Amino acid sequence: MMKHLLRIILAILIFPVETMAYYNVTEAESPERFPILGNGKSAVVYYDNGDFESVKTVAGLLSDDVKRVTGKSLKLKEGKVSGKYAIIIGTIGHNAVIDNLIAQGRLDISGIKGGTEQYTVATIDKPADNVDKALVIAGTDRRGTAYGVFDLSEAIGVPALYWWADAPVKKHKSLYISPVAFQSKRPSVKYRGIFINDEGWGITPWAKNGLDADINDIGPKTYAKVCELILRMKGNMLAPAMHPSSAAFNKYPENAKVADRYGIIMTSSHCEPLLFNNVTEWNKETMGDWNYVTNRRGILDVLDNRVKTNSPFENIYTIAMRGIHDSGIVGVSKENEVALVESVIDDQRGLLTKYIDAPIESIPQIFVPYKEVLDTYERGLRLPDDIILVWPDDNYGYIKRLNDKNERNRRGGSGVYYHISYLGEPHDYLWLNTTPPGIDVGRDVKGL
Repeated sequence: MMKHLLRIILAILIFPVETMAYYNVTEAESPERFPILGNGKSAVVYYDNGDFESVKTVAGLLSDDVKRVTGKSLKLKEGKVSGKYAIIIGTIGHNAVIDNLIAQGRLDISGIKGGTEQYTVATIDKPADNVDKALVIAGTDRRGTAYGVFDLSEAIGVPALYWWADAPVKKHKSLYISPVAFQSKRPSVKYRGIFINDEGWGITPWAKNGLDADINDIGPKTYAKVCELILRMKGNMLAPAMHPSSAAFNKYPENAKVADRYGIIMTSSHCEPLLFNNVTEWNKETMGDWNYVTNRRGILDVLDNRVKTNSPFENIYTIAMRGIHDSGIVGVSKENEVALVESVIDDQRGLLTKYIDAPIESIPQIFVPYKEVLDTYERGLRLPDDIILVWPDDNYGYIKRLNDKNERNRRGGSGVYYHISYLGEPHDYLWLNTTPPGIDVGRDVKGL
């Protein structure tokens, strides 16, 4: 199959994943163990129809994972729990059965209450009438629930890279879970994800000839697999393909729906303001020049429409402006560049509050001082305190700049945009020749 030969350049933030050691999975049956499947017993996966769509998605994937391990899938049901053995998955406040167990004091959430992307896993005897045992996976939010579900998948033998890298699935004839009571920690990094980059020679041709052959492009079927991978790796964020070789993510409305169906937050690269891909979406003949000095209204119109269209979904918005594709801003002198970019930022934040009913400080935004933008920033750019500073490497794997003393106190915090490899004449380096993360030791890095 083509996927076996797939090679993709991905800029990946590696983030800590909690161990599955709290699970004891065995093929041996005993009275105290919860039977997922074996010896004529089979659990049923329950979810609440009022829960998030992503919870229903991962419920189906859990059933599929059990089939990958045992050859037999689990039944899915929504609503009232019945039958001897139940795997109850859901989000606190969105699943009536889970909320009832919490109210009865039978499901402990003391360690995750009010948390973000956390979950509890517990085996409970007699959780409801006519139910002998339940394995309950409850999340503080939709991604917390998903992480808890995929912990179980990994524990029974399905690795996160089972599909993309053909990581072998451990086969079992039966699956039993020893009694468990576990509550996860809050993620140490708030946004963790993948940027699909240099896709023209890798994933896009593969998608055109494979999963998305019907549209001859990278599209929703490919993005569904990417989103699944991110969730399984306990990520929450995706910046999609953006080069001219592939259509813009928002060309196909189903792409955003797919990301939401998996609970993935969408963002964009350093040169795509407010999720707008000016490489393929900007038409100079009908829209004019991508020049904020001479065509401010034209640019704001397309950004206005993009925020309006995508605001129902979870997003992290790239703020400020560069030129078309991966080029510097045009139409302004160096002396006026800082003032212009500050004006751009003010205009963009106005669009966000126009369509998103939340304080501007709570709307996720990033500023990426990549290439010439770092020079603009260091000339005194006034950046609102709530915007996340995302420090890039210099394309060779060296982080040129990180937070100084004042920046460490910013409300928005900071992140890293790092190339594991780079494609671009005359200095590309790919995969095995990549540079490990590093910083210029000549800079002030105290307190990092």
